[in-house]
Amino acid sequence: MLRLENLKKSYRDGEGNPIPVVDVSEFFLEQGSIIALYGDSGSGKTTFLNLIAGILTPDHGTLKFAGCCLHELDENQRDQLRAKSIGYIFQSFHLLQGCTALENLLIAMSFAGKVDSSKAKELLKVVGLAERMNYKPNELSIGQQQRVALARAVVNQPSLVLADEPTGNLDQRNTQVSLDILKELCEVNEASMIIVSHDPKVISSFETKMNWSDLNRVQENPVSKND
Repeated sequence: MLRLENLKKSYRDGEGNPIPVVDVSEFFLEQGSIIALYGDSGSGKTTFLNLIAGILTPDHGTLKFAGCCLHELDENQRDQLRAKSIGYIFQSFHLLQGCTALENLLIAMSFAGKVDSSKAKELLKVVGLAERMNYKPNELSIGQQQRVALARAVVNQPSLVLADEPTGNLDQRNTQVSLDILKELCEVNEASMIIVSHDPKVISSFETKMNWSDLNRVQENPVSKND
Protein backbone atom coordinates (compact mmCIF):
# COMPACT_ATOMS: atom_id res chain seq x y z
CA MET A 1 0.00 0.00 0.00
CA LEU A 2 3.08 2.23 0.24
CA ARG A 3 6.09 2.14 -2.08
CA LEU A 4 8.93 4.64 -2.46
CA GLU A 5 11.67 4.58 -5.08
CA ASN A 6 14.75 6.81 -5.34
CA LEU A 7 13.23 9.32 -2.92
CA LYS A 8 15.45 12.35 -2.32
CA LYS A 9 15.04 15.55 -0.35
CA SER A 10 17.52 18.34 0.37
CA TYR A 11 17.40 21.62 2.25
CA ARG A 12 19.43 24.77 1.62
CA ASP A 13 21.99 26.26 3.95
CA GLY A 14 22.41 29.98 4.53
CA GLU A 15 24.42 30.32 1.33
CA GLY A 16 21.92 28.42 -0.78
CA ASN A 17 23.94 25.22 -0.99
CA PRO A 18 21.92 21.97 -0.97
CA ILE A 19 22.17 19.77 2.13
CA PRO A 20 20.98 16.21 1.39
CA VAL A 21 18.63 14.92 4.08
CA VAL A 22 16.77 11.94 2.64
CA ASP A 23 18.05 9.53 0.00
CA VAL A 24 16.09 6.27 0.03
CA SER A 25 16.50 3.91 -2.91
CA GLU A 26 13.50 1.73 -2.06
CA PHE A 27 10.99 1.25 0.74
CA PHE A 28 7.64 -0.50 0.85
CA LEU A 29 4.99 -1.18 3.46
CA GLU A 30 2.21 -3.74 3.18
CA GLN A 31 -1.35 -3.19 4.39
CA GLY A 32 -1.71 -3.93 8.09
CA SER A 33 2.03 -4.08 8.80
CA ILE A 34 3.91 -2.06 11.42
CA ILE A 35 7.53 -0.92 11.19
CA ALA A 36 9.50 0.72 13.99
CA LEU A 37 12.14 3.03 12.52
CA TYR A 38 15.01 3.99 14.79
CA GLY A 39 17.99 6.28 14.49
CA ASP A 40 19.71 9.35 15.87
CA SER A 41 17.87 12.63 16.35
CA GLY A 42 18.48 15.07 13.52
CA SER A 43 19.13 12.38 10.92
CA GLY A 44 16.10 13.01 8.68
CA LYS A 45 13.46 10.64 10.04
CA THR A 46 10.83 13.35 10.52
CA THR A 47 11.51 14.66 7.01
CA PHE A 48 10.95 11.12 5.74
CA LEU A 49 7.56 10.93 7.49
CA ASN A 50 6.61 14.37 6.20
CA LEU A 51 7.36 13.25 2.64
CA ILE A 52 5.16 10.17 3.07
CA ALA A 53 2.38 12.32 4.54
CA GLY A 54 2.57 14.78 1.67
CA ILE A 55 3.46 17.65 3.99
CA LEU A 56 6.70 17.97 2.01
CA THR A 57 7.33 17.19 -1.63
CA PRO A 58 10.42 15.26 -2.76
CA ASP A 59 13.12 16.74 -4.96
CA HIS A 60 13.28 13.46 -6.85
CA GLY A 61 11.74 10.00 -6.90
CA THR A 62 8.34 8.33 -6.75
CA LEU A 63 6.00 7.91 -3.82
CA LYS A 64 2.99 5.66 -4.34
CA PHE A 65 0.34 5.36 -1.67
CA ALA A 66 -2.69 3.11 -2.15
CA GLY A 67 -2.16 3.15 -5.89
CA CYS A 68 -1.91 6.96 -6.03
CA CYS A 69 1.25 8.83 -7.05
CA LEU A 70 1.39 11.19 -4.08
CA HIS A 71 4.27 13.20 -5.51
CA GLU A 72 2.15 14.14 -8.56
CA LEU A 73 -0.72 15.64 -6.54
CA ASP A 74 -1.09 19.35 -5.87
CA GLU A 75 -1.13 20.66 -2.29
CA ASN A 76 -4.93 20.62 -1.96
CA GLN A 77 -5.14 17.04 -3.23
CA ARG A 78 -2.43 15.95 -0.81
CA ASP A 79 -4.27 17.64 2.06
CA GLN A 80 -7.47 15.79 1.18
CA LEU A 81 -5.70 12.44 0.89
CA ARG A 82 -3.94 12.96 4.22
CA ALA A 83 -7.19 13.94 5.96
CA LYS A 84 -8.96 10.81 4.77
CA SER A 85 -6.26 8.15 4.67
CA ILE A 86 -3.22 9.12 6.79
CA GLY A 87 -3.18 9.65 10.53
CA TYR A 88 -0.22 11.62 11.88
CA ILE A 89 0.89 11.69 15.52
CA PHE A 90 3.26 14.60 16.03
CA GLN A 91 5.96 14.62 18.66
CA SER A 92 4.56 17.83 20.16
CA PHE A 93 0.93 16.67 19.75
CA HIS A 94 -0.16 19.85 17.86
CA LEU A 95 -3.56 19.87 19.53
CA LEU A 96 -5.74 22.96 19.01
CA GLN A 97 -5.34 24.72 22.35
CA GLY A 98 -8.62 26.64 22.18
CA CYS A 99 -10.67 23.50 21.55
CA THR A 100 -11.73 20.64 23.79
CA ALA A 101 -10.52 17.08 23.31
CA LEU A 102 -13.81 16.25 21.59
CA GLU A 103 -13.62 19.31 19.34
CA ASN A 104 -10.07 18.38 18.30
CA LEU A 105 -11.43 15.08 16.99
CA LEU A 106 -14.49 16.63 15.36
CA ILE A 107 -12.36 19.17 13.50
CA ALA A 108 -10.12 16.38 12.21
CA MET A 109 -13.23 14.55 11.03
CA SER A 110 -14.52 17.67 9.28
CA PHE A 111 -11.41 17.79 7.09
CA ALA A 112 -12.31 14.31 5.85
CA GLY A 113 -15.96 15.33 5.35
CA LYS A 114 -17.48 12.84 7.77
CA VAL A 115 -18.20 14.35 11.20
CA ASP A 116 -19.67 11.84 13.65
CA SER A 117 -19.92 13.05 17.23
CA SER A 118 -20.96 9.65 18.59
CA LYS A 119 -17.94 7.97 17.02
CA ALA A 120 -15.58 10.65 18.35
CA LYS A 121 -16.99 10.30 21.87
CA GLU A 122 -16.72 6.51 21.73
CA LEU A 123 -13.07 6.73 20.65
CA LEU A 124 -12.27 9.08 23.52
CA LYS A 125 -13.86 6.54 25.86
CA VAL A 126 -11.63 3.83 24.37
CA VAL A 127 -8.51 5.84 25.22
CA GLY A 128 -9.75 6.49 28.76
CA LEU A 129 -10.96 10.07 28.39
CA ALA A 130 -14.69 9.64 28.88
CA GLU A 131 -14.62 12.14 31.75
CA ARG A 132 -12.22 14.54 30.06
CA MET A 133 -13.60 14.95 26.53
CA ASN A 134 -14.83 18.48 27.24
CA TYR A 135 -11.49 19.60 28.68
CA LYS A 136 -9.05 21.74 26.72
CA PRO A 137 -5.42 20.61 26.30
CA ASN A 138 -4.08 22.92 29.02
CA GLU A 139 -6.53 21.27 31.43
CA LEU A 140 -5.17 17.81 30.66
CA SER A 141 -2.00 16.04 31.75
CA ILE A 142 0.73 15.33 29.19
CA GLY A 143 -0.34 11.68 29.09
CA GLN A 144 -3.97 12.65 28.51
CA GLN A 145 -2.99 15.06 25.74
CA GLN A 146 -1.07 12.25 24.08
CA ARG A 147 -4.14 10.03 24.16
CA VAL A 148 -6.17 12.78 22.49
CA ALA A 149 -3.49 12.93 19.80
CA LEU A 150 -3.67 9.14 19.34
CA ALA A 151 -7.45 9.24 19.05
CA ARG A 152 -7.34 12.13 16.60
CA ALA A 153 -4.86 10.26 14.39
CA VAL A 154 -7.19 7.28 13.92
CA VAL A 155 -10.61 8.93 14.14
CA ASN A 156 -11.02 8.89 10.34
CA GLN A 157 -9.97 5.23 10.15
CA PRO A 158 -6.82 5.89 8.11
CA SER A 159 -5.10 3.09 6.25
CA LEU A 160 -1.71 4.45 7.36
CA VAL A 161 -0.60 5.91 10.70
CA LEU A 162 2.65 7.86 11.01
CA ALA A 163 3.92 8.30 14.56
CA ASP A 164 6.86 10.66 15.13
CA GLU A 165 8.42 10.08 18.56
CA PRO A 166 4.87 9.69 19.96
CA THR A 167 6.08 8.95 23.49
CA GLY A 168 8.99 11.40 23.63
CA ASN A 169 7.30 13.59 26.25
CA LEU A 170 5.96 10.79 28.43
CA ASP A 171 7.23 8.94 31.49
CA GLN A 172 7.77 5.18 31.35
CA ARG A 173 4.29 4.24 32.57
CA ASN A 174 2.45 6.54 30.17
CA THR A 175 4.77 5.47 27.36
CA GLN A 176 3.68 1.85 27.70
CA VAL A 177 0.02 2.79 28.05
CA SER A 178 0.18 4.93 24.92
CA LEU A 179 1.99 2.25 22.91
CA ASP A 180 -0.59 -0.36 23.93
CA ILE A 181 -3.44 1.97 22.92
CA LEU A 182 -1.77 2.82 19.62
CA LYS A 183 -1.22 -0.82 18.70
CA GLU A 184 -4.81 -1.66 19.60
CA LEU A 185 -6.24 1.23 17.56
CA CYS A 186 -4.18 0.24 14.52
CA GLU A 187 -5.24 -3.39 14.85
CA VAL A 188 -8.93 -2.50 15.14
CA ASN A 189 -8.72 -0.24 12.08
CA GLU A 190 -6.42 -2.65 10.17
CA ALA A 191 -4.06 0.25 9.64
CA SER A 192 -0.41 0.09 8.71
CA MET A 193 1.98 2.12 10.82
CA ILE A 194 5.47 3.60 10.71
CA ILE A 195 6.61 4.64 14.17
CA VAL A 196 9.81 6.64 14.60
CA SER A 197 11.76 6.70 17.84
CA HIS A 198 15.28 6.86 19.21
CA ASP A 199 14.17 5.19 22.46
CA PRO A 200 15.40 1.54 22.53
CA LYS A 201 12.58 0.55 24.91
CA VAL A 202 9.96 1.82 22.47
CA ILE A 203 11.60 0.13 19.49
CA SER A 204 11.98 -3.19 21.34
CA SER A 205 8.20 -3.40 21.84
CA PHE A 206 7.69 -3.86 18.08
CA GLU A 207 8.39 -7.02 16.12
CA THR A 208 9.60 -5.41 12.89
CA LYS A 209 12.42 -2.89 13.30
CA MET A 210 14.50 -0.95 10.80
CA ASN A 211 17.64 1.12 11.30
CA TRP A 212 17.23 4.49 9.55
CA SER A 213 20.96 4.55 8.72
CA ASP A 214 20.50 1.31 6.77
CA LEU A 215 17.64 2.82 4.78
CA ASN A 216 18.90 6.36 4.25
CA ARG A 217 21.97 6.70 2.04
CA VAL A 218 22.69 10.16 3.45
CA GLN A 219 24.94 9.92 6.48
CA GLU A 220 25.64 12.43 9.28
CA ASN A 221 23.12 15.03 8.13
CA PRO A 222 23.43 18.46 9.78
CA VAL A 223 19.64 18.65 9.98
CA SER A 224 17.70 20.93 12.32
CA LYS A 225 16.75 19.87 15.81
CA ASN A 226 13.27 19.01 14.53
CA ASP A 227 14.81 16.15 12.57
